[in-house]
Amino acid sequence: MAEQTHVLFVEDDDVIREATQLALERVGFAVTAMPDGLSGLEAFRADRPDIALLDVMVPGLDGVSLCRRIRDESTVPVIMLSARADSIDVVLGLEAGADDYVTKPFDGAVLVARIRAVLRRFGHAGGDRAEADPSAVDGGVLTFGELEVDTEGMEVRRAGQPVALTPTEMRLLLEFSSAPGTVLSRDKLLERVWDYGWGGDTRVVDVHVQRLRTKIGQDRIETVRGFGYKLKA
Repeated sequence: MAEQTHVLFVEDDDVIREATQLALERVGFAVTAMPDGLSGLEAFRADRPDIALLDVMVPGLDGVSLCRRIRDESTVPVIMLSARADSIDVVLGLEAGADDYVTKPFDGAVLVARIRAVLRRFGHAGGDRAEADPSAVDGGVLTFGELEVDTEGMEVRRAGQPVALTPTEMRLLLEFSSAPGTVLSRDKLLERVWDYGWGGDTRVVDVHVQRLRTKIGQDRIETVRGFGYKLKA
């Protein structure tokens, strides 16, 4: 029997927490549900889940701060839950290291689809372990100035020093590396990196590009206003 994917779910609303836990367990996930950020952090450290689902507004340790604590220790995928799509909390969560977010109230089927999309990017699929397929980029080491991208070993170096990237950041860099000098639109990056088969919030792309720039060099990825981004060859 395939091993279940373990979801850490942190939500202070009892009704939402219990209903969502049941919905996730019904489709095959193992769920640890916690009512506040501090107990969520303890559960993360004890259980090492495959994915964390964090509400922004939880007591004790808010979801954004919890995301930062998790990101300090792990590259496990994180999805934030926010009550407002236009909230600054969305950007703060992404800047803290979250890989995606879902707006509340959410449909259970949509949430499951978004979780599975993230899991596919990280080498899981629908509750079962799966081989990761990080990119269609051919094997080898690609060099862009002082930046080296090992597409087989999934390693990045800048001026000879290793650069620690989350899997989402790595996939984003691989997309750019596969077509240096080519402008990639936000919608195309959402489709290829985030596995969105529908329209998504381009802030997810913008924040991840900025996070990537801080690690590989601010000038390495160029903004082409009105069109998207490109990697300088």
